[in-house]
Amino acid sequence: MDHVLAPTADELARFEGLKARLGPLFREVYAEPHAPRTVVVVPSLSLDPDELAKVAGVEHYEERLLSMMLWLRLPATRVIFVTSLPIDGEIVDYYLSLLSGVPAGHARRRLTLLSTYDASPRPLTDKLLERPRLLQRVRDAIGDPSRAHLSCYNTTWRELRLAVALGIPLYGCDPALSDLGTKSGSREIFRAAGVPCPAGFERLRDLHDVVGAIAKLRRDDPSLRRVVIKLEEGFSGEGNATLELAHAPSDGSLEGWLTDTIPRALRPEASATTIERFLAQLVHMGGIAEAWIDGHGKRSPSVQLRVNALGVLELVSTHDQVLGGPTGQVFLGSTFPADPVYQAGLHDAGRKVGEVLRARGVLGRFAVDFVAVPDAAQRSWALHAIEINLRKGGTTLPFQMLQFLTQGHYDEARGSFVTPREEPRCYYATDNLVSPAYRKLVPADLVDLMVEEDLHFDEGTQRGVVFHLIGAMSQYGKLGLVCIGETLADAHQLERRTLESLDHATR
Repeated sequence: MDHVLAPTADELARFEGLKARLGPLFREVYAEPHAPRTVVVVPSLSLDPDELAKVAGVEHYEERLLSMMLWLRLPATRVIFVTSLPIDGEIVDYYLSLLSGVPAGHARRRLTLLSTYDASPRPLTDKLLERPRLLQRVRDAIGDPSRAHLSCYNTTWRELRLAVALGIPLYGCDPALSDLGTKSGSREIFRAAGVPCPAGFERLRDLHDVVGAIAKLRRDDPSLRRVVIKLEEGFSGEGNATLELAHAPSDGSLEGWLTDTIPRALRPEASATTIERFLAQLVHMGGIAEAWIDGHGKRSPSVQLRVNALGVLELVSTHDQVLGGPTGQVFLGSTFPADPVYQAGLHDAGRKVGEVLRARGVLGRFAVDFVAVPDAAQRSWALHAIEINLRKGGTTLPFQMLQFLTQGHYDEARGSFVTPREEPRCYYATDNLVSPAYRKLVPADLVDLMVEEDLHFDEGTQRGVVFHLIGAMSQYGKLGLVCIGETLADAHQLERRTLESLDHATR
């Protein structure tokens, strides 16, 4: 939920008027690659600050939307990119170098980079809105507002106000619908779509609610050995905590045992979070309790969809998530595409969820995460829906990179990505390539290394490595990368070569 003061009736009316432009813009302008247009990118992480604080180098995560700079490969498109702090020129040059067929100077003339010069841990949108002269510079750079739209990481009342202030439509989910992307809202949508999800309870507000929910789960299933509690607005698995029930009593003392045990034995997934802090966040934002889905060979695939500006649901991609953390719930990266053994099921379940969201007015990109458990006897996989993300996420940048760099598309029938030459492409992507030794490098060193080691993405072969989160490298020893190959094995081989090159350069 958005805790920012709700907009006025006038702001809401103006927002609706701007939103009405999206259909004609999509139909008449975006269908023509050479038509003039402007994309305003404000990659504000308008999320719970306590949750964001759990992510190392989070102030550099605005860079994850630098993939939007690749819109500049369209010759009449302009991009306005606003950040909290200026982006290093070496990083900008690196992204411009990915624009095949477009002279860097031509692309740079159509790129406007603006910064608030404000490193405080607040949403970028707030920083921009409180600087009227900077806001005016954004307006001046837009040109014709009838051919422009605003793109953000996620959408809250803040982004609604920004769209109104700029006089351009926001392409993303209406903030009034944000509850559909909470943990409780997700479970309610899954039930409405007829898609299986773990046994559980939503709209929990405090420890008393959690105790009652877990007691009911355990009595319904006496064999239940673990439950997971999730904060409504947690993300990347960092807002989850688990509780072991192996020693829980089976009689009437269960509630008392839970009341005594949870404050001592709850296990938050984020290493920097205490039990006390987690329970305080639960009171602040609410949450859910679910039965832990277990199974040998368990995986966590996801499906990405969007509702375009004409109201059409489109299946974008599927991924297998790479997870870590104490119990394997923290998002570390992804492989694309998802395993063919459950792809058809992902497509079907994703579309069912997507249709319910579309019917309720959701617009833009979103993702649905699942737990997949193999059934050896049936030679099949059971899919359990666990979360909806009504925003851009960790799988957005790598897939956008693949699309922009190859000009290919996801073939739903084949369950694979194909280039214009009908060649398949796969990738491995991560935001969590971490080593203290990487702090020895500055962005120019990384670019040199890529070229020297022949890792840079090659347009001719349409394979190679693309880096992101480069700004976090020298301070946090943290990098993101996308390894694009002909097969997943090829992509992982590129990953190994990259790690070896980085290790050798920083030894």
